[in-house]
Amino acid sequence: MQPEFNDINVWEAIRGRRSVGKVKSDPIGREQIEKLLEAASWAPSHHGTEPWRFFVMTGAGRQVLADAYSDIAAAGAQGLPAEEVETLRKKQESKAFRAPLVIAVAASPSKAEKVKEIEELAAAHAAVQNMLLAAHSMGLGAIWRTGEPAYHPRMKRAFGLTESEHLVGLVYIGYPVAEPHAGRRQPISDKTVWLTT
Repeated sequence: MQPEFNDINVWEAIRGRRSVGKVKSDPIGREQIEKLLEAASWAPSHHGTEPWRFFVMTGAGRQVLADAYSDIAAAGAQGLPAEEVETLRKKQESKAFRAPLVIAVAASPSKAEKVKEIEELAAAHAAVQNMLLAAHSMGLGAIWRTGEPAYHPRMKRAFGLTESEHLVGLVYIGYPVAEPHAGRRQPISDKTVWLTT
């Protein structure tokens, strides 16, 4: 399946993409979700390992993430009164419902000889970036979230990840509530060293 995105060139997608945290609750169609996954799967990977795995959460399926957020919060709140823990649980649980679509992206490193784990993680990160660019080109808003809960063992269990697998991002996707703000970057001259003859 070859995705047919809107007429946005690569340069515009790179410069125009923004992290969009506030999105509408309108559902995203399966065909659109499959296009996002297809774009992600065309990321580069060393030795052609394609180490990414995707967990698509919509509707009640987001409860898997909500439960993990809730349990992680409760584990870190030992000693607090029960009602405070319950309030904290509910607050953390609500994070899973900030967008109609959440895609958890994991790296499942190959055990083949010569494959390095750091390169497998880089490939999974590239898959996330492809997904973000595709979402922008389709008129969707997306944000790549991680934070301490993403690396907690309970989050690994939520998605059935093994000890050697890693969650590299939770991508929240929906239709933007408002037009994203203009972006800024530091001059590339501040970040570049030219090694020439």
